[in-house]
Amino acid sequence: MRTVLLGAPGSGKGTQGVVLSKNYGIPQISTGDLLRAAVSAGSELGKQAKSAMDAGALVSDDIVIGLIRERLSEADAQAGYILDGFPRNIPQAEALDEMLTELGQPLQGVVLLDVAFEELMQRLTGRRTCQDCGAIYNIHLSPSKVEDHCDNCNGELFQRADDNEDTISHRLKVYEDQTSPLINYYQNQHKLHTIAGIGSVDDIARAASLIFDKF
Repeated sequence: MRTVLLGAPGSGKGTQGVVLSKNYGIPQISTGDLLRAAVSAGSELGKQAKSAMDAGALVSDDIVIGLIRERLSEADAQAGYILDGFPRNIPQAEALDEMLTELGQPLQGVVLLDVAFEELMQRLTGRRTCQDCGAIYNIHLSPSKVEDHCDNCNGELFQRADDNEDTISHRLKVYEDQTSPLINYYQNQHKLHTIAGIGSVDDIARAASLIFDKF
C-alpha cells in the first residue's frame, strides 16, 4: 500500500504513522528524517540539502523528491510505505505524483486525520514536558497528578518555547493556507479518506486500518 498521512500539527499523524508502520510492516517515511540521514551520510543530495540549510534557505522540492525516490528503491519499501510530512502543498503533491507515475507506483490512497481547531490548540498549547525524564503531559487532556511536577520522577514540568499560543496559531495558519488545499487535490483524484483524529491511539489506528485494508 502506498499512502500519505495528512493532518494538521497536533493531529497525531506522526504517532499513527509509527503504529501503522509496525502493524503493516511497511516504512513510515518522514522527509525530516530523510534530510537528516542524507546530511549525516554526506550523500550528493545530502550535500545539496546541507548547503541550502547552511545558507538559511528552504531545501528545494527537487532535492526532497530525489531523497524520496531513493528511499522508495530500498527493499523495505517494495510492499508499500506511509509518507508523513510530505507533500505540504500543491506543487509538492504534483511533483510527487509525477515521480510516482514515472516509477509506475501511484499513490493508492491518502488518509486525513481530521481534528477541530480548538482541540488542536488544547493539544499543542497544553503540552508540558518533564525536564528530568522527558515524560509528556497535557494540562487540559492528561495532567500530572501534582501540578507542574512529573508523576514518574517528580521533575519540574515546563512548556517548550514553540508551544506558546502565538507560535501554535501561526503553525496552524500556515497549515490552513498551504497544506489544507491538498484535501481538495486528493478528493478530485478520489483518493482521500477522512477519519476523526480523536479518541485513543488504538481507536484511531483501527479506523485507519479499515481504510488501509482496502488498498
